[in-house]
Amino acid sequence: MDRQPILEDDRLLLRPLAADDWDALHAVAGDPQVWALHPVSTRWQEPVFRAFFDEALREGGALIAIDKVSGKVAGSSQFRGYDPQASQVEIGWTFLGRDHWGGAANRAMKRLMLTHALQAVERAVFRVGETNLRSRRAMEKIGGRLTDERETVAGPNGPIVHVVYEITRAGFAAGPLSQS
Repeated sequence: MDRQPILEDDRLLLRPLAADDWDALHAVAGDPQVWALHPVSTRWQEPVFRAFFDEALREGGALIAIDKVSGKVAGSSQFRGYDPQASQVEIGWTFLGRDHWGGAANRAMKRLMLTHALQAVERAVFRVGETNLRSRRAMEKIGGRLTDERETVAGPNGPIVHVVYEITRAGFAAGPLSQS
């Protein structure tokens, strides 16, 4: 599976994240409200976001989202944890600037990424902070099904519990994003 594709529709262009995207992406991520409900609520701070950005470049699979109408950076998302044996990939690490909340940007981003991923795998998983209600609602709006899977990871302020949503190839074909 190509984890660094170029994907686009009439709203968004997703392309591989590059080192010279730092300024534009940090301008979006530097808003404390973007991270207010996130388990790492300090990610708006430059050193914390720098570590996140550098890891995204190092791991590969990170995409920057460009709003095709304005030409400005809308946010970012990533393909992680590609497992050909299990026929799954994680889609996540997503954030959008507040000017793209509640609109079509998240749906368009996830539709593009799912269309790409589900050609190669049967299942896309999404790990969401258990208390991140905004992201959990967004997952449900795009047809994510909450599984029984939970994951606890070390966080800067103690353990972080993630719940796991999934969208399967069959579920995507019948779900709300296929009608968009």
